[in-house]
Formats: sequence, C-alpha cells, structure tokens
Amino acid sequence: MLRFLGHKAAYGLLVMWGVITVVFLLFNVLPGDPSRMMLDQREDSEQLERIRKKYGFNLPLGAQYLHYLNDLSPLSWHSAEEDDFSHPKRYQKKPQELLHFEGGFIGLKAPYLRTSFRSQGKEVGQILRETFPNTLVLAVAAMSIALSLGLFLGLIAARFKGSMIDRIISFFGTLGMSVPSFFSAILMAWIFGYLLADWTGLNMTGSLYEVDLYGEGRYIAWSNLILPAITLGIRPLAVIIQLSRSSLLEEMSQDYVRTARAKGLSMPKILRKHSLRNALNPVITAASGWFASMLAGAVFVEYIFGWNGLGKQIVDALNQLDLPVVMGAVLLIAITFVFISIIVDLLYAWIDPRVRN
Repeated sequence: MLRFLGHKAAYGLLVMWGVITVVFLLFNVLPGDPSRMMLDQREDSEQLERIRKKYGFNLPLGAQYLHYLNDLSPLSWHSAEEDDFSHPKRYQKKPQELLHFEGGFIGLKAPYLRTSFRSQGKEVGQILRETFPNTLVLAVAAMSIALSLGLFLGLIAARFKGSMIDRIISFFGTLGMSVPSFFSAILMAWIFGYLLADWTGLNMTGSLYEVDLYGEGRYIAWSNLILPAITLGIRPLAVIIQLSRSSLLEEMSQDYVRTARAKGLSMPKILRKHSLRNALNPVITAASGWFASMLAGAVFVEYIFGWNGLGKQIVDALNQLDLPVVMGAVLLIAITFVFISIIVDLLYAWIDPRVRN
C-alpha cells in the first residue's frame, strides 16, 4: 500500500510541475506589458522601470521561470544579495534557514504566490485563503446533496426498473444534466429568492459571512448556502443517479446475486449488503471529478448568487487583469485536482485490492 501511495504521490508531483510550467508560460507569453497593465496604460518610464524590477519583469523568461519555481517550492534558495530577486526581503515571513552558503542559504517556507497587482500589494496567498474556504464549503454542501440523493434515487430506480418511478427518476436525471448551471442559478434565485422569498426566507444574493447591521462584526449566514448548494449540486446529482442506476443493474445481473436469491436473501438486502458496494467505483469516479470541477466551475453560480468564493474572485481578477491572482487560483485548483485524484485512487485500492497491482 505504501508503494502504491508513493507512485501516486510521484505522479502527482510530476503533474503539478507540468501545470506550473503551462500556467507560467501561458501568462508570460501573452501580448501586453504587465507593468503597463498595473499602471492602466499610463506613460511613466521611471515608474514602469521600478515595477519591472520589483516584480522581475526585467529578467529573461528563463530566469523568471526559475524564480517562479523557487517561490512556489517549500525548499528554496535565497540569495544574500539584496538586488537579487531571490532575496528573502520579498517575503513577509523570513524563510527558516536550513543550509548556509557564502552567497545565500537554502530555506524552508510556505509556497509564495507573489502579490496582487490591484489589491495594494496584498499577497495572493492571503486572498485565496479568504475565498477558497467559502468555495470549499459550497462544493462540499453541493456534493453531499448530490451523493445522498443520487445514490438513494439511483437505488430506487434500479430496484423498480421499468416502472413509472424509474421513468420519472430517469426523466429528472436527464433534465438535470441538460440544464446549464448559470440558467439553473438564475431560475433558482428568481423563484425562491424573489417570488417566494416571503415563504422561503431566502435571499437572491449573499455569501457565507454577512456583516451585522448593528456593527457587531460578521456572522455566518447558513441560509445563503441553500440555493447555491442546490443549484451547484443539480448536475452531479443527475450524473450520480444515472451512474448508480446503471451500475446497480449491471451488478444485479451477476451470478452472485442469483446465488444469493437462491439462498433466500431478499433483493433489498442483497442491494444494501453486496451490490451497492460493488457498484460504487464509477460513482466515486464521477463524484471525485465533479467535486474537483466544482472548485473551478462554480464561477457562474458564485457570481449570480454573490457568493464570495474562488470563482467570483477569478472573475474579478480577470476583469482587473490581476494576473498573479488568476495564476494562483489556477494552481490551487490544480493542486486540489491532484490531491482528490490520489484520495480516489486510495479509495479504489481499499474497495478493490486488485487496483494496487
């Protein structure tokens, strides 16, 4: 098991290196001068030169790439020369020195995602720490709704195959997959947050944290989570219904089910005790993929509901040409994908030990 985990971790690091390289090249070969973007195209040669030196835009592309890797790596090189771009003065917290050399030292630090172009020098890591938990809460709530309802409805549809119940569940599953998220968000906000607001008590827009009207600080508004979580969970719910139904029907046609029936076991007991666990592999694959994509694909839902999460932050950063925030958000999403992929592979190995071979 440890060898299996080691292989997956090495593969994850290789994927992350590829993602970092692609993100860096994508945002550094785009037409336009980032220094002028920060100055809103104003002509000020002296200030442009200071910005280029501060952010390393005056360095060759290869040197910029190496410095970017050095910033992201927890184990990194730091020069003793103050004019060098790898000098520790760039970091708010000085790296912990591990090995000292004449020209600098190798230190241990948290990954550094640079500073925002627009947020008055605010670190990208701090911006992501403020918004990513909100998106994570939204994604977990949406996936919990999708998994619980999807497995239950898929089980019911498989149990009553061909009946009116099966056809109704399959119809709503197909409908859920075909409706775009932005349309569902607008519809849900309009119906339940506006037309029926007096009965539901829900708002059209709102984030996880709201400001107290009496100036006593912020509080958690769980009611604002209901509509965006349901909206974001509609499409994965539809997918999980279809997958769990088809997978259960396939398992129910296996020989061990017929043997269990011959021994006198009831079909509900066979489904609960045997078939459901064997049918979970494709469901886990779909759920993990959808959960990771929610972190990147919740842009429309967050923007329409005013949910202060990572998706809304990406839209705002793109509108303001705040490239470090966009790059940091993309890398954070990629790390999440890799981490979830490793967790899913471990779940596969636990459910089916043959996967380890």
